[in-house]
Amino acid sequence: MPSTRTHAPRGALVFDMRQLGRQAGSALTQTRTVPAPDDLRLELIGVPAGADVPLEIRFEAVSEGVLVTGTAIAPLAGECARCLAPLTSSVTVGFQELYLYPESRHDKHEKHDKHDDQEEQDAGELYHLDGDLLDLEPAFRDAVVLALPMSPLCREDCPGLCAECGEPLADVGPGHQHDAAVDPRWAALQQLGDQEHDHQDRRAGAIDLQEG
Repeated sequence: MPSTRTHAPRGALVFDMRQLGRQAGSALTQTRTVPAPDDLRLELIGVPAGADVPLEIRFEAVSEGVLVTGTAIAPLAGECARCLAPLTSSVTVGFQELYLYPESRHDKHEKHDKHDDQEEQDAGELYHLDGDLLDLEPAFRDAVVLALPMSPLCREDCPGLCAECGEPLADVGPGHQHDAAVDPRWAALQQLGDQEHDHQDRRAGAIDLQEG
């Protein structure tokens, strides 16, 4: 199918499953470009809100719901963890999730007993269809955030910043260095020494002029 950009009123990542039906084994593939949701990021890098994200999704009807298998290519923007330079890249993620039919949730409640606490807790982490609608955003969000690098780098061998002046070491070159810092207790003495040295230079110059 051709790629289309969608602005579905209930969300760009909401899919209508009426075309798929509930016959086990039936399948439907869709290719869609969606605007990235907000807050798809870690501290140093993330997906810009509203950026185009191409998706290829396969929906397959199974006895208890719809099995979703998909891939997405998300653009990234952030800063290098070592030198703090801005960087851009992309990440390709794959995911597979089972969305249960709405009635399966009610069936679980009817069969609930005191031994089902753990099962109900686990069920709360599952995805369910809302009628015929499948909201892919939670599964998509989890897949993208888990794929983001914790310490993004502008390049693998980035040397970082100079500990003294904060300049990027990649820019200043390998010979970059600083003079040893002077102990502030000796700063006044060094200043007097510099003044005495200047006085001696001026005196020697005066003697040279007289002798000349």
